Order: sequence, then C-alpha cells, then structure tokens
Amino acid sequence: MHTAAACCHRCGSLSRYWRITLAALVVLLLAACQPEGAARQPIRIGVLHSLSGTMAASERPLVDAVRLAVEEINADGGLLGRPVEIVLADGASNWPRFAAEAERLISQERVSALFACWTSACRKAVKPVVESHRHLMFYPVQYEGLESSPNILYTGAAPNQQIIPGTRWALDQLGQGVYLLGSDYIFPRAANRIIRDLVEAGGGTVLGERYLPLGGTDMAQALDDIRRLRPQVVFNTVNGDSNEHLFRALAGAGLSDLPIMSFSVAENEVTGSEATRLQAHYAVWGYFQSLDSAGNRRFVAAFKARYGAGRVTSDPMEAAYIGVRLWAQAVTDAGTDAPAEVNRSILRQSLQAPSGIVTVDAASRHLWKMARIGQVQADGQFRQVWATSYPLRPAPYPFYRSPQEWREIMQGLEMEVRP
Repeated sequence: MHTAAACCHRCGSLSRYWRITLAALVVLLLAACQPEGAARQPIRIGVLHSLSGTMAASERPLVDAVRLAVEEINADGGLLGRPVEIVLADGASNWPRFAAEAERLISQERVSALFACWTSACRKAVKPVVESHRHLMFYPVQYEGLESSPNILYTGAAPNQQIIPGTRWALDQLGQGVYLLGSDYIFPRAANRIIRDLVEAGGGTVLGERYLPLGGTDMAQALDDIRRLRPQVVFNTVNGDSNEHLFRALAGAGLSDLPIMSFSVAENEVTGSEATRLQAHYAVWGYFQSLDSAGNRRFVAAFKARYGAGRVTSDPMEAAYIGVRLWAQAVTDAGTDAPAEVNRSILRQSLQAPSGIVTVDAASRHLWKMARIGQVQADGQFRQVWATSYPLRPAPYPFYRSPQEWREIMQGLEMEVRP
C-alpha cells in the first residue's frame, strides 16, 4: 500500500523524467533545423607573416610549421568537434601592411587567434590592433623584451633566455673586444643596448657599432670597420636576407675564421648559404634541429614527411608550432574558441615540446625555456656547445634596471629608428 508521500515522490520523479525527455527532444529538433554541417563550422585562425619581401625567407617556414600543427590537430578530430582552418595573409615585410592585415583578419575574417610576425617592428605595429580588439596573438620569435601585453603570448625567447646568456658565453669563450652589427630597426638597437651593458659590466670594450638598412646588401663599410678595429667577436643582429650578403662578404674577405655570435640566424638562414664557410660562427636559441630526443625526432620526421626531406626545422618554427599546440590546449580547456576565454585559459598551459617541457609563465606571458648555443656545421646544422641545465624563467625586463627605466630607454630607441 502506497502512502501519499510515496505517490507524490513517484509523480515528481515522473514529472522530472518527462521534463528531461522533453528538453532532450527540443535540443534534437533544434539541431535538426540547423543548416547541414553548422555544428562543424571551422574555427578560423589568422596566420600573418611575410610571404614576400626581405623577411620572406625567414617567415615562410613559420607558416609551414603552423600548418603542420593545424593538420595534426584536425587529424585528431579538430577542436570542440570542429576543424581548424587557416586564414593566411601576407605582411610583405611592410609594418603598416601588417597592422592593416591584422585589423582585417580580426574584424572581417573573424579569426579566433592570430599567429603573427617576426621582427619587433612588425610586432609593435600589430600590438595596438590586437589590444584594441582585446583579441589574442601568438608571437613566435626571440626578441629584445622590454615589453608586455595582456593580449600577446610570447613563445620565443626573452632576453635572459637568449641575448644575455649568448653574450656572456661569447665574452668568456671568444673575447672581450666586440663589434656590434645589426639591421636598422628596434630589435637590433635594443638588443645591442643590452649587449653593451653586459660588455661594459664585464670589463670588455665595444669597438664599434653599425646598422644596415633592413634588406641592405652593401657590406663594404662594415668590412672596413672590422678590418680596422679587429674585434675578437662580432655580435650579429642582422635580420632577413641581408645575412646571406654579410656571410658572403666575410668569406670573400678572408674573414672566415672571425668569431661571430648571431642572434637571428637559424637553420633556414644557414643551410646552403655562405654561413657554412664561417668556421667560428655561433648562434644561441632554445631549440636546434640536431637535438637528440624522441620528441624532436618525431617533430623533424613529421615536418620532413609533410614538406620534403631537404627541409629543415628551426627555433622560430618550433615556437610557431608550439604556439598552435598551446592555443589548442587552451581552447579545449576553455570549452570555447572565444579569444577572451582562451586568453585566460592559456595562462595555465604546459607542453612537452620538441625542445623539452615549456610552461606559460602567467606573470609575464612568456614561456619557461631552455637556452642553448650551437656552432654552425658544414651541413647547415648546429652542434650544441653549451646549454642550461633546466628551463629558465622568462624575464622580459632584465633585472639590473626597473621596468620603467627600460620603457624609457625603449622610447628613446624608438625615436632613433623612426623615419
């Protein structure tokens, strides 16, 4: 015999059952009324790099690395049940065009994130566009630091992960009479300010400093300086295809044994170039293709299988690749591709990358990364000669000045290179 309470309980349970069933039917009916494939609308990402101009040789491989990551994600089922689609744009090595293309990708193409830029001049042109939309951008190249943004994740090295350890090693191992040679824009000038600080603090001497137009080919004055000043090491912050002209000039002038520490020269700029004729040519990065680890072997094999056995990988390419992978993890964790939600989720991400474990530093929005120094070999690869024992916490503002002091210095440097 049922009590009244039991009847009420049974009726309530049946009522809840029918409410749940009705809700499920409504969801199914609504889904049936959607246009076919609506639930599979792709998540679009903007990939903005120089496909033409002086930076194209350096930046095109980054697009390939991004594409590889996207294809792997899609092969695993995509994100949130949706495929990822690349919307590709050419910044053409022109910084105002980069800014305009970033605006178009965000406002018109409605991309969920930007993967963009190589030079700091490009990044500084795009940064206010990304921030004004409260969007999200991944920047994949080592740089001078002295910057922060709530809307950029920096997957390349901060100064304490590249410029500073590379300079200290070179001063200890190669000599203290140095010559600074760079392209005439903000990264080389800011990097050389940090290098000069370290040289002077260590009792060394900056014998000379010269800047070449971005894309410049005339190395005569730089060679005259080097012959006259006879530095023990050249710190090279030249970017883009100007490097090939520099390496050819040095080799042709009989300076193949002059020690050089390059900060923007990786496997793509070395392979098949005159750089392989320079006998004491070094570079400092967090990743080299020659790293002997299972994760890197898989990455290199996958890249070569996709693009050809003759292709090489590099630190900026790895940083571009892991940027996509970190973003994908953040999208999955957030349950949405909305930039604001992903921007919060990205700060909790860590990844087993080809270079080792990388972790987002929530305070600085940079990655904990290894620092490595390699010597250029005849085959265009780097033989590692030094490395940190563990990933370094990023410090975009070197500790010996306050962030405010660095910002004031940066403002002065920007005035120097303003046309």
